[in-house]
Amino acid sequence: MNDNQLLRYSRHILLPQIEYTGQEKLVSSHALIVGAGGLGSPVALYLAASGVGTLTICDFDVVDLTNLQRQVVHTTSSIGINKAISAKQTLLQINPESTINTICEKSTEDSFAALIQKANVVLDCSDNFATRYTLNKLCVQLKKPLVSGAAIGFEGQITVYDMQDDASPCYHCLFPDNGENTELRCANNGVFAPLVGMIGTAQAAEALKLLMGIGESLQGRLLLLDALAMEWRTIRLKKDTACTVCGV
Repeated sequence: MNDNQLLRYSRHILLPQIEYTGQEKLVSSHALIVGAGGLGSPVALYLAASGVGTLTICDFDVVDLTNLQRQVVHTTSSIGINKAISAKQTLLQINPESTINTICEKSTEDSFAALIQKANVVLDCSDNFATRYTLNKLCVQLKKPLVSGAAIGFEGQITVYDMQDDASPCYHCLFPDNGENTELRCANNGVFAPLVGMIGTAQAAEALKLLMGIGESLQGRLLLLDALAMEWRTIRLKKDTACTVCGV
């Protein structure tokens, strides 16, 4: 790290759990963020501000006025701009030390595989089951840690599927793909603005911990948030040995 980086990240370096070594790991890390909407906004903001050296952001959608109620990485002047491009513009204002790659078209399974192979951690900030299942399958195959978040209405959830650990469950263990999943999207159902910030910030925290190898991750635990009652609940997760994706 150069002198400017040492000053920028000094409040991290002062933490005994992080220090210089941990921050250096972040600066040398690469995170893949799939989705630059409500969850992807705080994820991208905090990963860039925290010093993750390379971020790759995937989103084929453009910024709409209705997004601005919760997608805080975008501004009014971003309306009509691709979300990945808009996010990059904001992030470089916050931290010009970061390298931001943008993927502005719909990714195929093959293109996702290439992106995941290059990343140290994958953050699922998408809003559809097809993408979630694809990312999960590829992270299992490539043994990459996956930080998964979801939010709708006043309810959110977050967990970590660390496929570097053979004992870790995967997304398919929790939500088997039986073809009966019904899509729930903010566009049709609404979402409480701070909820995505709370879940997305938690995703960023989990990713940073994984990259630095500190603390205890949410692997094996599903954290549920009811923002209307402001209650957090934890559900213990186990690997499904009959899972068609990660089962042995």
